[in-house]
Amino acid sequence: MASSGSSAGDVGHGAADILQALKAIQENQARLAAEVESLSQRLDTVVPSTISPTLNGKSPPESNLPTVSSLPQPALATSSKDENSAVRKQEEKAGFNSRIILTHKPIPLNWGAPGPERGPVVVSRASSTIRKRNAHGGSYSIYFALAVASKQLNVNHKPDFTNTEPAVNIGPFPQWSDKEKIVAMDPWGHLAPWMYKDIVQKEDVDIRPTIAITKAHMKLPELEDSVRSGRLVPDGKVCLNEAGELAVTKFAVEPVWYLPGVAERFGIDEAVLRRSLFEHTGGSYPEQLITRGDIKVFLPPIGMPNSRPQNDQSSAYHLLGGLTVYCFGDPAKMSDENVRLSLRIHDECNGSDVFGSDICTCRPYLIFGIEEAVKEAQNGGSGVVIYFRKEGRALGEVTKRGEDRASDYFKRTENIAGVKDMRFQALMPDILHWLGIKKIDRMLSMSNMKHDAIVGQGIPIHERVELPEDLMPADSRVEIDAKITAGYFTTGRRMTEEELQAVRGRMWEE
Repeated sequence: MASSGSSAGDVGHGAADILQALKAIQENQARLAAEVESLSQRLDTVVPSTISPTLNGKSPPESNLPTVSSLPQPALATSSKDENSAVRKQEEKAGFNSRIILTHKPIPLNWGAPGPERGPVVVSRASSTIRKRNAHGGSYSIYFALAVASKQLNVNHKPDFTNTEPAVNIGPFPQWSDKEKIVAMDPWGHLAPWMYKDIVQKEDVDIRPTIAITKAHMKLPELEDSVRSGRLVPDGKVCLNEAGELAVTKFAVEPVWYLPGVAERFGIDEAVLRRSLFEHTGGSYPEQLITRGDIKVFLPPIGMPNSRPQNDQSSAYHLLGGLTVYCFGDPAKMSDENVRLSLRIHDECNGSDVFGSDICTCRPYLIFGIEEAVKEAQNGGSGVVIYFRKEGRALGEVTKRGEDRASDYFKRTENIAGVKDMRFQALMPDILHWLGIKKIDRMLSMSNMKHDAIVGQGIPIHERVELPEDLMPADSRVEIDAKITAGYFTTGRRMTEEELQAVRGRMWEE
């Protein structure tokens, strides 16, 4: 047992650590305040600051954060009404005013509540909405910011959603109101502008969808070969013709994170999640992530490949892309437990999926998954392919590295990134809950991570289907054999370490 003196010493050291941490926070806040003041002064040069930001003609209410106007400002001359009007016009033209505007009274959002009771996700910075936001960020927000800064987009543009209603009805399912089952997307995101129409019209709030549902035709060169070889048979409904053209229902989904649920899914504290997101996105979203604990929803900015600074080990701008569901056959059958479901969960691989690189099995497995999904739909069941944007194992193409020997396949990536794979699949099953899927008859994937995440969310998988050997490119053996050894599903044997060392790929000179 430790002595009382030792305990007192530990307490003293703990208090010292806390004081040091507080001092560091104060210094960071001081630097942030200085930067904001500098930004304000630069804006004043472009847009003279003769008025304070207003909301509906009234002075803005106080925020729980110091606004820029509370920081030291240049002396201001008395302005006439005409001058104020001119300044407003200048600000509108520039897309900015000279003050940073913070959220004041967020529109209520009760995650997990059914239907309209839940409340809308509001993220817009339109002048009529900005103080009412209950979320920050948003897919493509980086490009949105660039468009506003370059004066290509009016920040107060109001979208016209005519003829953009969902092409098919889906749900609602009980999972939509379970805050433990869906934490990484808005289950009502496809209905938001119409479900909350009264709020949009009466309170002049900008509410936008985070899910789009449409119908389309899919054409891939391999599918024509599939028809020619007899693997696919045109039926005029799913496989439309001899060219292998497919009818598909498409669901595009942008990420919407309910932070308490995301933290719980990963088994971490919400405060730790907020702090990590804040620090590893370069200090972005301080209001959302640090000072406003009452704002629980965060819309991660979609990935910008290879944009990460070399000394930043964060994956925040890489792993947070959206996803797309491709449903073959009647979408209502996805949630019908009385019919069979074949499913392919596919993570993005630009080199293979788009440009046909033969060093991995990604595109062949994607095509195989589509074929099997189509055949399931033609047999009266449901076929689904879900495409996640997690390029380079969610590390990005710059960081992801392979080796020409299977035994070292993950080694180079791990040496650079500190981890061999960041496609954390804990959030992946949310889309299955949203689609109403309760079981999977045929899982067209060998990934142990995907299997474990889905089963862990209470969705049983009855059969796991490997990629047939004859569809594997010769130079992809390095990748697939390394993954099988690392835990991927196989009905065959796993190689020994010695055998794995003998599996080599093509050299650069070849």
